[in-house]
Amino acid sequence: AMAAPRRPSGGGLRRAPQDGRLEEINKEFLCDPKFSNEKDLGEKLAVFKEKYMEFDLNNQGEIDLMSVKRMMEKLGAPKTHLELKKMISEVTGGVSDTISYQDFVNVMLGKRSAVLKLVMMFEGKANESNLKPSGPPPERDIASLP
Repeated sequence: AMAAPRRPSGGGLRRAPQDGRLEEINKEFLCDPKFSNEKDLGEKLAVFKEKYMEFDLNNQGEIDLMSVKRMMEKLGAPKTHLELKKMISEVTGGVSDTISYQDFVNVMLGKRSAVLKLVMMFEGKANESNLKPSGPPPERDIASLP
């Protein structure tokens, strides 16, 4: 019988190498001249790292379709298979079925307004208040977003 690929046991164990790997990538972003004028870059990257690890990552440590699906359901905004594929291809530029951490950070820091970015901002706002907003949220001008 073929040996199944060894899966790290327990969430804690898996997080440690994952955390270190993402930390390395964060350092690369911090040294990237493209983002040198980004305000509070270190803080933002720390938040992105936490967010990224919150996704139920596949064994490769990337965000796959099921992970995005679960996240959207958790946010109370379930998406169809097609919409999810579109979200992922929007982030990866259509080259991959999974979202790497680099892709993720590039989208969050990028000028393009990707669905995933809006979702994350929305979730961040929701977590801050911890109150379910009643009624539609007030229209926000893109310029006023943090």
